[in-house]
Amino acid sequence: MRHVDFSPLYRSTVGFDRLFTMLDSLAQPDQGQAYPPYNIERTGENTYRITMAVAGFDESELSIEAHAHVLTVKGEKGEGDTAEQSEFLYRGIAKRAFERRFQLADHVEVRNASLKNGLLHIDLLRDIPEAMKPRKISIAAENANQAKAIEAHVN
Repeated sequence: MRHVDFSPLYRSTVGFDRLFTMLDSLAQPDQGQAYPPYNIERTGENTYRITMAVAGFDESELSIEAHAHVLTVKGEKGEGDTAEQSEFLYRGIAKRAFERRFQLADHVEVRNASLKNGLLHIDLLRDIPEAMKPRKISIAAENANQAKAIEAHVN
């Protein structure tokens, strides 16, 4: 994949730093981060849901933070686990910490989060302020029946 140099654009634009940083990060490989698996779905016109498979984690071991257009979900297993006292013959359930980040668009906010059956659901809402929504502007039509007068000044 080609690498695109955005440095000329940094010199001639103001306020687009976040966009160029996102484009730079897209060009880099994901470093193989595939845990935990997740889905992003659109549930309505302005609502979205992120669903993450976090089997083995409970509410106290998960944290969700939204700050400056970035949603961060962290999971850390507690140290006082009773499973450590037994001997595993095979360990297929991951017990590793994770941190997953999602870039949020402008005016997207986290509404709520719930954990059910090992799935963490995070509901998002895109709430565009009224001042930024498109407005319909009516066009006033002139009355065609009214006669138009032409005025002339004589000197």
